[in-house]
Amino acid sequence: MGVSNLNPWSRIVKEAWAKAFFTAKFFCFLHVSNAYLCTFALVYGPSMLPTINLSGDFILADRLSVRFGKVGPGDIVLVRSPENPRKIITKRVVGMAGDRITFSVDPKDSSRCETVPEGHVWIAGDNIYASTDSRKFGAVPYGLLHGRVFWRIWPPEGFGSLRHVND
Repeated sequence: MGVSNLNPWSRIVKEAWAKAFFTAKFFCFLHVSNAYLCTFALVYGPSMLPTINLSGDFILADRLSVRFGKVGPGDIVLVRSPENPRKIITKRVVGMAGDRITFSVDPKDSSRCETVPEGHVWIAGDNIYASTDSRKFGAVPYGLLHGRVFWRIWPPEGFGSLRHVND
């Protein structure tokens, strides 16, 4: 009586183990994809108008480009904020290491010129009047880049590529 009662439980345990293992593999795949391949993000705010909507866009960002140094001027990137490390901001790369950047801190001020140091990038929002960017906090270390934005998923009317939109 004891051995025959274990047989149904054995099948249930095997099936539960198989489903749990499949679920664990699925979550591992999601983690690796999000951390090393590409990530989804909701980006919003006035600093990237008109490229990114004020109310927010759901975008897809490629993480491999940053890891392999394939980010260049004109690319929209996700960056860990130098001012608030808990925040990820979206900006456009304007200059790379060694580039000489001329910018105006305040429209009433005269322009300033700065050279981007080695291992850094110069980032700026498309809407210069409502953007906190490298004009305020200087060149950003390349290590703070999290991904290169390449696709807008939402809203549907904006669905498509975001590579070099303003070029």
